[in-house]
Amino acid sequence: MPRRVLSGRVTSDKMDKTITVLVDRRIMHPLYKKFIRRSKKYAAHDEANTCKTGDLVRIEECRPMSKRKTWLVIERNGQRLNEPSEGASA
Repeated sequence: MPRRVLSGRVTSDKMDKTITVLVDRRIMHPLYKKFIRRSKKYAAHDEANTCKTGDLVRIEECRPMSKRKTWLVIERNGQRLNEPSEGASA
């Protein structure tokens, strides 16, 4: 099954190896047919602590790393991060 990938903006980098990402999406109202903005915050794993507040990041679904953290940062400001993949062998 493919992993979900979301794009958002970093709102907090105060934790160690964890960032908070705000993901905005637009949905159409079922009755009024007007587009509404919905947002949600996700906790994502940032191994090297490279992401700072305000960065645009892409996060990918992964195995649970803690109670709230089930996302992994894969891209920061359009540049891919050098993270070893879970299935790679060296």
